[in-house]
Amino acid sequence: MLHALICTDKPGHLEVRKANRDAHLAYLKADPHVTQAGPFVNGAGEMSGSLILFDTEDRAHVERFAEGDPYARAGLFEDVRIETWNRVIGG
Repeated sequence: MLHALICTDKPGHLEVRKANRDAHLAYLKADPHVTQAGPFVNGAGEMSGSLILFDTEDRAHVERFAEGDPYARAGLFEDVRIETWNRVIGG
């Protein structure tokens, strides 16, 4: 089962993202359930959110990940949601 963690940055928080990026990337790489991840990019070409895909049956794992993410702990996100995803094509 796949889950998508979809996060939208607060407006004007690009520097918070940049300051916590290394810790966030290390956190991503330490989780064996993360299969793909990357930032959303706004019209100005700036990072403005995150999409992280997890391969796990355990939605609670994704919830715990979201709470412990260095970006979340730094107050970067305006909105966070978790969606269960049914892959039809790819992978």
